[in-house]
Amino acid sequence: MHFISDTEPHKATGATIGGKAGNLLRLKALGLSVPRFVVIPWETLRADIPESGLVPGLLNAFEETRLFAVRSSATGEDGAAFSFAGQFESYLNVPPDELAARIADVRQSAFSDRVTAYRKHHGLSDAGGVAVIVQQMVDAEAAGVAFGANPLTGNRQQKVINAVFGLGDRLVSGEVNADEFVLESGVIQSILADGRQDQPALTDGQIRRLGEILDLLEKELGRPQDIEFAVRNEKVYLLQTRPITTLKAKSTGNYILWDNSNIIESYPGVTTPLTFSFISKSYEIAYKLFSAYLGVSELVIRKNERVFANTLGFLNGRVYYNLKTWYHMLAMLPGYSINARYMEKMMGVKEPFDIPESYRLPKGKAWWSIAKMAVQMLFRFRALPRKRREFMQLVDSTISEYKAIPFAEKSADELMHLYLNFERKLLLEWKAPLLNDFFAMIWFGMLQKQCEPFTGGSNPNLHNDLLCGSNDIISVQPVHRSIALAARIAAVPALKELFLIENEQVIYEMLSTSNDPEFVGLKADIDRYIADFGERCVGELKLETISYGQEPPRFIKVLKSYVETGITGAQFSGEREDVIRTNAERETARHLKGKTLGRWKMGLTLRYTRELVSARENLRYERTRAFGIVREIFTFIGKRFYTDGLLDNARDIFYLTKEEIFDYIEGTAVTQDIKALAALRQKEFHTYQQMGPLSERFATYGVPYDGNDFFNIDRVERPEGDLKGIGCSPGRVTGRVRVVTDPAEAPSLNGDILVTTSTDPGWVTLFPGASGIIVERGSLLSHSAIVSREMGKPCIVGVTGLLKSLKTGDVIEMDGSTGIIRTISQ
Repeated sequence: MHFISDTEPHKATGATIGGKAGNLLRLKALGLSVPRFVVIPWETLRADIPESGLVPGLLNAFEETRLFAVRSSATGEDGAAFSFAGQFESYLNVPPDELAARIADVRQSAFSDRVTAYRKHHGLSDAGGVAVIVQQMVDAEAAGVAFGANPLTGNRQQKVINAVFGLGDRLVSGEVNADEFVLESGVIQSILADGRQDQPALTDGQIRRLGEILDLLEKELGRPQDIEFAVRNEKVYLLQTRPITTLKAKSTGNYILWDNSNIIESYPGVTTPLTFSFISKSYEIAYKLFSAYLGVSELVIRKNERVFANTLGFLNGRVYYNLKTWYHMLAMLPGYSINARYMEKMMGVKEPFDIPESYRLPKGKAWWSIAKMAVQMLFRFRALPRKRREFMQLVDSTISEYKAIPFAEKSADELMHLYLNFERKLLLEWKAPLLNDFFAMIWFGMLQKQCEPFTGGSNPNLHNDLLCGSNDIISVQPVHRSIALAARIAAVPALKELFLIENEQVIYEMLSTSNDPEFVGLKADIDRYIADFGERCVGELKLETISYGQEPPRFIKVLKSYVETGITGAQFSGEREDVIRTNAERETARHLKGKTLGRWKMGLTLRYTRELVSARENLRYERTRAFGIVREIFTFIGKRFYTDGLLDNARDIFYLTKEEIFDYIEGTAVTQDIKALAALRQKEFHTYQQMGPLSERFATYGVPYDGNDFFNIDRVERPEGDLKGIGCSPGRVTGRVRVVTDPAEAPSLNGDILVTTSTDPGWVTLFPGASGIIVERGSLLSHSAIVSREMGKPCIVGVTGLLKSLKTGDVIEMDGSTGIIRTISQ
């Protein structure tokens, strides 16, 4: 048996023909139109029969066919879980004399690097090989792909069809744009490619016929299908079918919308179970408290414990907001009962969630609750400066108390109780930061709105320029102090030579052991820096992160990069941001000349916005310091467990949850072999790291981990033309792009433009070496936006498709005022 014809499906029994060929046989069995084809099983190809010896027999299966399509059909390809789309080679319009060569090429593609990487990424074995399909070409008048459900939104009521004139390979390759048709409840919505107004690629009759085929396939095959088709002489031919791998098998089940566009700044990349278990409880407590501030009754909060307990999700090791629970929390607010539609729009929810009727208040009662809450918030706002001072004093005293504790001498049980006391004393007292964030958002929005009429669009960043030069933002201090240290090193020949020649470990050892006064003085200043800012590092809110305080040579590496690249304090005198701020104030004063009330209103808004935005950044650092104590406590619990032989490595503690650790200490653990549990979690952690980033926003149905694909739901394509984001720090620069995903791999940027997905406060050590900063995620109140303004660095955030469009080495021009990024050369 060298090959199997589509007229002899019984011969496929026991043969390895792959998913695509198997699906074609199913289509034939359903009586649908499929171009003639034969499949060469893997057993034939593996037997080393020359491809040229197969061709004569293949040609006998076709009648006067002059051109063929040669395609793969691998085990698992076009299956329910993985499509293998674009992984194997395919060839169209192959004449008979080239068939042997093309069959060989498709066969070899099963062993390519990209297929190996795809299988590894999805945890698939290499078993099964690849069969080859040889199929009659259809001289198509139109062709395309059709989905039995909307693959982007998950809407099962819609069928989405993309079609082009001629062959479909131009659609798949992106050579041409497709006409798009959405069929819902018998109604067709058409969007023609490139704004055309002429004849669409498909007639209404062909669109409805495709809808009938999709309904039939879902009924027969059990789930919505993704089909490729060709149209010739009004007849629809099916070229392949496969399940839509981004959808669950059933449309019923729990609908959740996930989003990490904000939280990724605090928890980038893959996060350990210990960090997630710690922060999920922190978020629960914080938003219970904040909901009460906003007028939600204690009774409602108690009745909805599960809502507050699930504000975050943990998907492939990454932290996401559960927008369903956030929407439910919004629905508890009195304002929801008055204007639910506005709040849905504010959340960006396309598929409304089911909201319990008990959340809704009579409008009279809702207005009374809002009025009462408004009065309370006014008093809280007036008391906020005092509350911030009290909070800072509480943080300082508590951290000083805990830093004096010899954790290394404590037992695991003692360390656990130290944590629980720390949680009660500080982590549950987070009222001031929550209120400050809320009021910062309100006043920043008011400032932006007041500035809009002044510029007529000529300076959309006027409100940002007014915020430059706030010298009280603590996030800038680590930059200035570290650069001052680098300048001191560069001024002393012996120190400069040490930092240029040796690695960070040797440098730290020599500074620690030398009696040279310059070495001793520098070491004392470094120690003071680490005492003040040792927790300000990349990933500083993740408990598994090793801080500068825990390993000082990591900070030495930062200083070494500054010395090597010649970064000095002269670059950051503050003059640039002072000029930006002064010019913005003059522009505002010019527009408000003669308007006494307007000047008073702007002055008040600007004063409060500056105060709140600065405080927001400073309070975030207090959170970082508090997390540093938690990191130390669990690090020493890990060391204790390792010493007692309970873990293979002290750092394996981060692969257990907080509850699992405490249950083990107290004798209530349901798994006693925590060494094996940590090993399992570590394996999962590394698997998630290899998978790469997930989508920014996606939906899941039913159990999130069952059958939902987190990778391809929002499918951000490479944008056409200039990129556009949110300009948040003015300045126009032209330079070379440096894409950075891990700051540890790029100790200095040498004047390149930093391009990355997201940043956290620890990235500031990279900012001095950058001529500009562009971040795919973020908003005007993101850390990168605030610090860039203070450092006078042009900055753009919120650039959709950034990393799909730019690569290291590209030369671009960025405008931090307009948010426009123009590619000069790639």
